[in-house]
Amino acid sequence: MIQPVNEHEMAQLEKKVSMIGDRVTEPVVLAAFLVRDWNRELSPWEAPSVFGTEGFGTGAAGTLRFVQESFVPFVVKHYAAASDVPVVLGGYSLAGLFSLWSAYQTDLFAAVAAVSPSVWFPKWDEYAGKHAVQTERIYLSLGKREEKTRNQVMAAVGDRIREQYKQLQEQGIQTTLEWNEGNHFQESDVRCAKAFIWCVRNLERS
Repeated sequence: MIQPVNEHEMAQLEKKVSMIGDRVTEPVVLAAFLVRDWNRELSPWEAPSVFGTEGFGTGAAGTLRFVQESFVPFVVKHYAAASDVPVVLGGYSLAGLFSLWSAYQTDLFAAVAAVSPSVWFPKWDEYAGKHAVQTERIYLSLGKREEKTRNQVMAAVGDRIREQYKQLQEQGIQTTLEWNEGNHFQESDVRCAKAFIWCVRNLERS
């Protein structure tokens, strides 16, 4: 399991690994890498700021290239039992959008966990409507109160995630949409753990 994280999430990794390990039967590895410039390194294309003053860059392609060419090979070489071990990519918030976007770019990932993904991102709905994913299993989730925000751009997240789920179903993707209690900032570690557990369990059944 691969996850781009910020410093707060990095501190939660041990708890997350424990939750996942308690609920899956197969041995798993969770490998995280730190993203320092969140808005630039995880954004698929430029977009204006929707809160604060910092806009979004175009670094997602470079981050995915790092994951494909450097990070995954390193993790597989040093920690995997076999070279053909299934790889799961997952992330929270903008990292969730990055994970979802990556599912459209490559078939490297056996499953993707998009946890409270930023599908409100400008023009994401247009992109998703015109492209097909290359990943067979995709987990989606959102907090029940996330769409109840005064920010008009971010308030679209509820309708966007519902449409995303519908599109994945129509493409024949094994998928689920889980609604969590609370807003965007509650229990991100628990939400991510549940997402990875779903991915691993569905890989175990295949």
